[in-house]
Amino acid sequence: MKVKLNTHLLFIEYTDRKITTINRLFSYFRIKRMRKLLNRELERKTVDQFRKTEKSPFIIVLDNVRSQSNVGSIFRTADAFLTEAIYLCGITSKPPHREIQKTALGATESVTWKYFSETADAVSELKDKGYKIIAIEQVEGSVYLQDLHIENDQRYALVFGHEVNGVDQKILNNCDLCAEIPQFGTKHSFNIAISVGIVLWELNRNFIPLPPSPRREGGNQQ
Repeated sequence: MKVKLNTHLLFIEYTDRKITTINRLFSYFRIKRMRKLLNRELERKTVDQFRKTEKSPFIIVLDNVRSQSNVGSIFRTADAFLTEAIYLCGITSKPPHREIQKTALGATESVTWKYFSETADAVSELKDKGYKIIAIEQVEGSVYLQDLHIENDQRYALVFGHEVNGVDQKILNNCDLCAEIPQFGTKHSFNIAISVGIVLWELNRNFIPLPPSPRREGGNQQ
């Protein structure tokens, strides 16, 4: 009986070790499949390559945006989506600025920008160049973002407004149309940098055919 008991305990110990080993193997391979990529694996463009790359047909117009951190984040997002340019208007800070650099992470060097003391002047210049002006704002008769029709041979200026007051009514009166991001909670208010990211992703997703997901070595493949 004593021998059987020892044998039983040895079997349990062996089984536990085997299970532990198997779990460790599964953990190892799971980690390997989901390994974080190194910076050199991301195929990031140099500033020179970025400038030579064909841009998406969108210019961002910032109408009196007060936060330098938001401006920096918008530069960074504009870089990610190959945005043509950013027009900084009114009280919107312009580079070089320490607070902008904190969130832009160098994107002020890649993304073209221009400053206007009056947003109306920026809108007027863009209209003269043939751009269609779209304000991102909650107004009567706005079009939901997902229903916005983007034409292949048209260029667009996307106007984003002050963090509290939004796009000035005088600017809205000069826009061709207004687009609104649907919201379903209690606030109905996004941070402006978040709004820019949502809008650029949606417009680029519908305008530019996206490549298939990369099948990198060690990646999460089905």
